[in-house]
Amino acid sequence: MSGRTQRLSFAATVACVAVVVAGLPAVARGQDCDNTSVGFTPLNDLGQGLYQGQQGGLYPGGFNQRPAAHDDAGRLIARQVRPLNAAGEPDPQNGRIGLVTIGMSNTSQESGPFIQLYNAFPNRSQRVVIVNGAQGGQDAIDIADPDAAFWDIVDDRLSAAGLTPLQVQAVWLKEAIARPGVQFPDDVFPQDAERLRDLLRVIVQIIRDRYPNVRLTYVSSRIYAGYATTNLNPEPYAYQSGFAVKFLIADQIAGDPGLNFNPQAGAVEAPWLSWAAYTWADGLTPRSDGLIWPCSDFQDDGTHPSPSGASKVAHMLLNHFAGDATTRPWFVRRPADLDNDGDVDIADLARLLARYGFCRGQPGYDAATDINGDGCTGLPDLALLLGTYGAQ
Repeated sequence: MSGRTQRLSFAATVACVAVVVAGLPAVARGQDCDNTSVGFTPLNDLGQGLYQGQQGGLYPGGFNQRPAAHDDAGRLIARQVRPLNAAGEPDPQNGRIGLVTIGMSNTSQESGPFIQLYNAFPNRSQRVVIVNGAQGGQDAIDIADPDAAFWDIVDDRLSAAGLTPLQVQAVWLKEAIARPGVQFPDDVFPQDAERLRDLLRVIVQIIRDRYPNVRLTYVSSRIYAGYATTNLNPEPYAYQSGFAVKFLIADQIAGDPGLNFNPQAGAVEAPWLSWAAYTWADGLTPRSDGLIWPCSDFQDDGTHPSPSGASKVAHMLLNHFAGDATTRPWFVRRPADLDNDGDVDIADLARLLARYGFCRGQPGYDAATDINGDGCTGLPDLALLLGTYGAQ
């Protein structure tokens, strides 16, 4: 059975389930602002510790950094991203780099402020166009159907932004299963996470089929849902969706043929995958980086972000795309503008010199100062910065 036939068969199965539960109410009530913690440890803090038998960390081995080989592959692909014309051909003068966001209502609500932040970003690349393709009421089951109207609407939004599908080269993906406890009441962890993982697998394959020049896809899981008072996607499903993303990326790293991104290893079935911003924290219990989720960051249902919550995610996304070694080469206008303030000046030089000699895997390593992406901050990076010193 071909990869596309398998996708169609899986999509037909999940579509039937979606039809059955489409009319089930979410039983909305006000927020439960007293539920300020559910007692789970964020994946990036759990490390090699266990949650119900599953190791923490964002990547295999309990680590929060991509394995070196997968990171190297992503860095190489990132440097192949070029502005493309409407026909998908390189056009450095007038071409565009399409970054589309894919997902559900939360994704859509967070994409809007992300786009606004980027449009005002001093180090914004004029070649990058971000399109909000996410849509309310469209969960992972809905969009795992390659013939779903969802995908036609994404294409319409691309067209409205002046892009064609052939110009899409990067994706931010964030999805969940609506009412998982209702649709699949017999699922126990990690079955629920594996189910979402399988849907995400189909979705990234569809992304590859519809956007043949897509190279990179960054995936996020849900934000805190302890304040939720509906069955739409409460805890522990929001937390456990992080394992679905981790499982998906780990499968690609392990060489799953259905997620192959390397043409030298066989048919390309998916883009290269990585985490985007990991946004879950345990309510008012600070994460190691200080992230918390107060009740004010949510709408009345305790599930969808309020403007402050959406803005929080948007800032985390901007920090990710402006700082990751696989996005910075194409997402910013001047990679040597290390502080992204719109010019290359003494502050950028001082930052690079402070990180000079540090390499990937060392505590002092800074991906931004590794301008040429070779894994270390050294003389070539200094030369690149000095070559654009004073540029605005």
